[in-house]
Amino acid sequence: MKLSHLLTSAVSLLSLGLEVEGFSRSRNDAVGPKRPFKPLPHSHPRKKVCHVRSHGDGTDDSDFILSALNHCNHGGKVVFAADKEYTVGTALDLTFLKHIDLEILGRIQFTNDTDYWQANSFKHTFQNATTFFQLGGEDVNVYGGGTLDGNGQIWYDLFAEDALILRPILFGVIGLHGGTIGPLKLRYSPQWYQLVANSSDVLFDGIDISGYSSSENEAKNTDGWDTYRSKNIVIQNSVINNGDDCVSFKPNSTDILVQNLYCNGSHGISVGSLGQYPGEVDIVKNVLVYNISMYNASDMARIKVWPGVASAMSEDLQGGGGLGAVSNITYEDMYIENVDWAIEITQCYGQKNLTLCNQYPSNLTISDIHISNMYGTTSGARDPNVGTIVCSSPDVCSDIYVDDIDVVSPIGTNDFVCTNVDESLLQVNCTSG
Repeated sequence: MKLSHLLTSAVSLLSLGLEVEGFSRSRNDAVGPKRPFKPLPHSHPRKKVCHVRSHGDGTDDSDFILSALNHCNHGGKVVFAADKEYTVGTALDLTFLKHIDLEILGRIQFTNDTDYWQANSFKHTFQNATTFFQLGGEDVNVYGGGTLDGNGQIWYDLFAEDALILRPILFGVIGLHGGTIGPLKLRYSPQWYQLVANSSDVLFDGIDISGYSSSENEAKNTDGWDTYRSKNIVIQNSVINNGDDCVSFKPNSTDILVQNLYCNGSHGISVGSLGQYPGEVDIVKNVLVYNISMYNASDMARIKVWPGVASAMSEDLQGGGGLGAVSNITYEDMYIENVDWAIEITQCYGQKNLTLCNQYPSNLTISDIHISNMYGTTSGARDPNVGTIVCSSPDVCSDIYVDDIDVVSPIGTNDFVCTNVDESLLQVNCTSG
């Protein structure tokens, strides 16, 4: 890996404005970066440079981009100039890249042709996910601090009319093995900001995410990252202002490190949802979430698993009955402010009838969970409770350890809802079970 990329880790917090009060502070101030589960590979030398042309008038620049990528593949750097804007109106399959850098200094915006993108964006198997492009291959670095703009407003308004439309994900990392992403600015994604699928050994460092709706229609499902069938992924030193999960570990995510994040307006850092599809086996294991500041969110530490019976979360999200396991998950050193649930663990995701959930417990087990050193205040939305740990059966939910939780509600309470869980392992005030 290039020295410049390593230095980014040290300076990106300041460059992204992370001097927000409360960010990356534990009570003992003993905060330092954790190492990846496995060493990340080094990049090969880059020996040539290609500059991407732009029409500059909103005309599709995809041909210029592909030309530069093909010319500088296998050992070069492709530069998107700081004084240019680039328009992408074609779904680009970039999974052929190898030993190449993309230095994005300017702005790349995707067109607002919703009919084209629904028909031509890349379709992925999980939760009807689609992407504007798919970047993959081997030893690919994308950096420069420039902007990718998903032109999301038209999608937010369209989704309000039809919840079944296919909204593209802004940045698709699909089948990438070895590489770094960041620093970059990601703006106005129609749906998730980043999907990391079938990938390994990838570092995300210095990502600045933001983009809200300017109309009455919310920007929904705007997860910062979703990892899927991927391993040894590092996500760090980033700012996320969004309206859904800050980071979500989807099925078969293993050896994942997430650290030094500022998350605002999110649904927390989440394992899941899992067990959505009957007959499929979902595994999430070896995950470390460390040194997080969470503001104005529904959750901080969250594990969400579908029950063993068909359930409907919403018109476009149903499931239940899948198999698998969640294990060796650690959340450590977290600051929260105005968060509904400090901790939310549920095996009844999507099922509001808890009697039915307990009658058909989850087929997916949860075990070896460690949550420690969290402090701050909740929003009061769940008063007098600040956390909930609800398993559908103790037979499929074990070894959950929670300690050193200094979280209170605005009225001064710190109660937890605890159901079908070994309360002797929870150093919290369980008031129901």
